[in-house]
Amino acid sequence: MTQQGNTIICNLRQYRVKKKLSQDELAKIIGIKRQAIYDIESGRYLPNTAIALQLARLFGCSVEDLFIMDEPVEAQPVHVINGDNTPSTRLSLAKVRDRLVGIPLKGARATSFGLKAADGLLDNGGEKTQILLPEHLLNNTIILMGCDPAFEILANHISRIAPDFRVHCLFASSHASLNGLAEGHAHVAGTHLHNTGDAEANVAITNEKLGQMKCHIFGFSFMEEGLIVARNNPLGIRNVADLAQPMVRFVNREQGAALRVLLDDELKKAGIPGTAINGYQNEVTSHRDGASKVACNVVDAALGLRAVADSYDLGFVPIISVRCDLVIPDDMMNHPTIKILTNALQSQILRKEIDAIPGYDGSAMGKIIN
Repeated sequence: MTQQGNTIICNLRQYRVKKKLSQDELAKIIGIKRQAIYDIESGRYLPNTAIALQLARLFGCSVEDLFIMDEPVEAQPVHVINGDNTPSTRLSLAKVRDRLVGIPLKGARATSFGLKAADGLLDNGGEKTQILLPEHLLNNTIILMGCDPAFEILANHISRIAPDFRVHCLFASSHASLNGLAEGHAHVAGTHLHNTGDAEANVAITNEKLGQMKCHIFGFSFMEEGLIVARNNPLGIRNVADLAQPMVRFVNREQGAALRVLLDDELKKAGIPGTAINGYQNEVTSHRDGASKVACNVVDAALGLRAVADSYDLGFVPIISVRCDLVIPDDMMNHPTIKILTNALQSQILRKEIDAIPGYDGSAMGKIIN
């Protein structure tokens, strides 16, 4: 129904059904005809003030709960990560400090079994978005950038204990995640660089990327990294040196990925140049993409986690177990969702679930690293 150009959304039917009343029964209680109830619910008729107040009193709600003015949503300025400013692009949204940040729902991020619900829609200019969720949900949403698949478990754990608080997990390499934190695109970054000496690699890269930004670093997990190979490892690949065999087809990770850094360090130790490996220049940008290529027999080996290999029913050649840490800027520590996140890191239930993942160890969870 419309009034003075605005659309009125009627929720009367939902309240009536919830109270288990027929249209005829409700009409008798209110003192109007059944046809009037039908017309109100179908949007043909807007009741007067007296009837609206009677209905609200009967259902124990406000008139505004029964009849909602569907006003046009004013678009707000948004910074879109990854630069996809195509009009009507569906976005996941969060406020980072005072800036509205949008993550395009494209590719694998848009789907799991079904389509992922959007928080906003970009307008025709590509610089503003219509927000589709309540303000309190937007304010209680954080963005966690990183490439540990177990971050989704952390996000779901937070949603279980605090349904109005949300974590958007955005897949990104360790370097890209810290860059995102430095640029104000995220509230939390995950990093899992391997140590090559006495210094903590995650702390060193955080200091390098974030400069004077004061941060807190919390341990999250240990995870086993290595080579994803075909089931039962038919080529008998034992280490990175075997990747130089002529019959082995390999796909690499992108520059900046922690696994790419690990591979290059291992090749340097073995005295093997990258050019000796068939496929060293070919890249994928996630554990899942590499595992998919192995599963489809496009390549014989890819870099990844034991957990990902296990989920694809593939073989795995371990190289190292590394600690994944969460980096949180000091000025984010009072954010309500960050408080829930840091409390969740002390949860035995969450740690038990992480421990149950193949190749994972939750013993570092919640420990203060810096």
